[in-house]
Amino acid sequence: MVQRVMIIAGEASGDLHGSGVVRELKRMNPNIEIFGVGGDNMRREGMQLIYHVRELSFMGFAEVLKHLPVIRSVKRALEMILKYRKPDAVLLIDYPGFNLRFARTAKLNGAKVVYYISPQVWAWHRSRIKKMRGAVDKMLVVFPFEVDLYHKEGVDAEFVGHPLLEVLSSSLDRKGFCKRYGIDPTKKLLGLLPGSRKQEIEKILPEMLKAARTIAEDQDMEIAVAVAPTLEARYFETFYNVAGVHLVKGASYEVMQHAEFALVTSGTATLETGLFGTPMLVVYKTSWLTYLIGRVLIRVKNIGLVNIVAGRRIVPEFIQHRATGPAMAKEALRILRDKSLLESVKQELSKVRERLGEAGASHRVAERILNVASV
Repeated sequence: MVQRVMIIAGEASGDLHGSGVVRELKRMNPNIEIFGVGGDNMRREGMQLIYHVRELSFMGFAEVLKHLPVIRSVKRALEMILKYRKPDAVLLIDYPGFNLRFARTAKLNGAKVVYYISPQVWAWHRSRIKKMRGAVDKMLVVFPFEVDLYHKEGVDAEFVGHPLLEVLSSSLDRKGFCKRYGIDPTKKLLGLLPGSRKQEIEKILPEMLKAARTIAEDQDMEIAVAVAPTLEARYFETFYNVAGVHLVKGASYEVMQHAEFALVTSGTATLETGLFGTPMLVVYKTSWLTYLIGRVLIRVKNIGLVNIVAGRRIVPEFIQHRATGPAMAKEALRILRDKSLLESVKQELSKVRERLGEAGASHRVAERILNVASV
């Protein structure tokens, strides 16, 4: 019987999706030991945190280089724990820069390696697939088109559905949401989702706020900024002009669901917002070094996950030098002022959910971990 599972999830989204897997593993075997890198969600489900995701949330080439000493220190500590506690399986969730290297270490130490939420090899670094062939026992992917990419390179891959389908819900109706956060319920809501990493927020939020104020004034809207669970509202109050803006912590899905329109940092949040059927602009801005390297390496036309899943651009993208307040406000108002266009965007977003399979990904992942580790 599988007794110990080590999990590494280096980001807030990995913590969210990993928590479902921890819950299912504990349900199948209440005595199983689960430890590693995660966040508050995984800890609540019974995982022992060696490191918190806050300590590893670095984004972009320049940012990673700056924090290399920290990353190396964490890796050495986790390698020692791997050798000492000898887990039957290691589950790696996304976070490829760190996890792909750790996969090789885990294999050398005799653990079975399961990778959940594939690196975006369809976008860039397709050569990574060959490296996974000897390091990963089972690749569990969340988009059906990923399976063939791995099978062509001899990697055992399986589509398990997308975990968003089991967590995508809000606990507050619009009336209750507005009351809790002091939002005028008679006005439409403009949602801002600036991300969970301070490096992202520093680049993106000031322009988002400029755009939001123009949009809100024109459309008589309230503005709500979704504050990631790993951040504090006082961070925004200290560094940004948030006068007249509602800071909403712990209710990002409510912001997505109840917003008439949203400005969303590129990443999982674009897909989440799209699954709620909320029209949006995808926004991304990073250091120029990271951007220039990315332009050379990235192979896809669109970077917004909601557009990638749709197979074409259904919501506008504002990347790097285009991500300015005036430009974003102009495009958002063009959509909001044209009711037929707004409705068309909503209809296109409704089709995205159909592409993600059925709910229950966490249960399927837990089953696969136990199966692989038992062989």
